[in-house]
Order: sequence, then structure tokens, then C-alpha cells
Amino acid sequence: MTVLVAIALTTGILSGIWGWVAISLGLLSWAGFLGCTTYFASPKDGVKGLGLSIVTNLSGVFWAMVIIHLSSMFSLEIIGYVVTAVVAFMMCVQAKKSWLNFIPGTFIGSCATFASNGDWQLVIPSLILGALFGYTMKTSGLWLHAKLQQPNSNLTAAKAK
Repeated sequence: MTVLVAIALTTGILSGIWGWVAISLGLLSWAGFLGCTTYFASPKDGVKGLGLSIVTNLSGVFWAMVIIHLSSMFSLEIIGYVVTAVVAFMMCVQAKKSWLNFIPGTFIGSCATFASNGDWQLVIPSLILGALFGYTMKTSGLWLHAKLQQPNSNLTAAKAK
């Protein structure tokens, strides 16, 4: 079994479990999948990738709330666009900090917040649990692949003798 198939298998199983967990806890399953996607797309693996995914998603939630609140303070629609432009600039510039340097993670968190009409209290746990599920999907897939390869390695070593 290839690494891809092993990760696909564990991702499929855990995606079904995530759907059930999200509904059971009253979370946004789609936002959890965005958190999961953030982890899979992260340039870092393992716990560092998980941390980067969560931190950048949460920064995106913050920036979306800034846009929502500042835009609502003015009745002139153009102000909302100016605020969006300035905040989008800030979302990119924050990547100068190594712990915020995954810009897509920031935009994913922001988009999830907009899609939920600013319900950050629901978006945050959904994104975090989704990222944890993404980490578990990949880690368990790599574990499965390694376990399935062990017998083949022993067999190959025995043939070599």
C-alpha cells in the first residue's frame, strides 16, 4: 500500500467520524474541513504544522472580525472595501513572523468567519478540531503505511540471506 493510499484510507474513515463529531457537538463540519485542509496544505509537518495551521487560522478569524466590526461602523459601503484592502494587506504582512508565515491559513480562517456571518465562537472550535483531525488523518496514514511495510521489509531481508 502506498503512502497516498494509506493516508487516503485514514482520511476517509476520520472524515466520516469528524462529520459525526461536528454534528454531535453542534460545530460547523465544513469549517472543520477547512481546518483539516489548512493542516494538509501547511508547509510544515507534524506538531509544528498543526501549530502553524491553528495559529494562522485563528489570526484569520481575528482579521475577519476586524473587517466586520470596522465596516459596520460606517454607513458608506466604500469604507468596507477600504477596510478590507488594508486588513488583507496586514494579513499578508504578518507573515514576516515565522509563526504566522502561512498566509493561506490566515485567509482560510478569515473566509470561515465570513461564511459563518461572524460567528467566531462557533468557527474557532470547528477550525481547531478540524486541524487536529487533519493531523490525525495524516499521522495515522503514515503509521498505517509503516506498519504494512514492516512485514515486506522482513520478507525482503529473509530473501537476501
